[in-house]
Amino acid sequence: MLRKNIGYSFNEPALLQQALRHRSAGAPHNERLEFFGDSLVNIIVSESLFTHWPKADEGALTRARANLVRESSLAGIARQLELGDQIVLGIGEMKTGGHRRDSILADTLEAVIAAIYLDSDFETCRTAVLPWFEQQIRDIQPGKVEKDAKTRLQEWLQAKQLARPDYQLIESRGEDHARIFIVRCSTPEPDLNEQAEGSSLRLAETAAAEKMMNKLEASK
Repeated sequence: MLRKNIGYSFNEPALLQQALRHRSAGAPHNERLEFFGDSLVNIIVSESLFTHWPKADEGALTRARANLVRESSLAGIARQLELGDQIVLGIGEMKTGGHRRDSILADTLEAVIAAIYLDSDFETCRTAVLPWFEQQIRDIQPGKVEKDAKTRLQEWLQAKQLARPDYQLIESRGEDHARIFIVRCSTPEPDLNEQAEGSSLRLAETAAAEKMMNKLEASK
């Protein structure tokens, strides 16, 4: 069923098995595949956007790609492919519903993409993976993709000739496979700071920037 959902049949099933094995379940797990898959999905989506939007500038392309490959978007695709029930987790992650967590679903999807590439070649991988994103690529509009909170905050401050925001990691806690990062976003002028947490440093920074933007816009 999974092979039908992802649109690819593996010559070496062990690659798929590894891609579906979370670190909490022990080695061989999918972290290295996830690292490689992250780069592959970026280039596959970038190429498609470059082709579909011949007149879009770099900024529009960058924002669209960020929207398509962000954790929540990848997790949504993983759910459509029904990857969650196939992920092999350790006991702790199983008890806490790890197969439903966006971070684990997104990482697993990237690992599967890398596994497809290693089992075949780039052309075959792209042919298998692009249909997963086709609807989103068709729906997204050049120039209408909202900028992420970090970009909006920086542009807001720059427009007022103020210093860039500073992001400081306050704390990270939890097991390696379920770590939570707490970040403080601060601006010297005006003297404000906000804290937020996320399952990655980037997500925590974005959440803190969003809270900062809400405060700044409310004080207008």
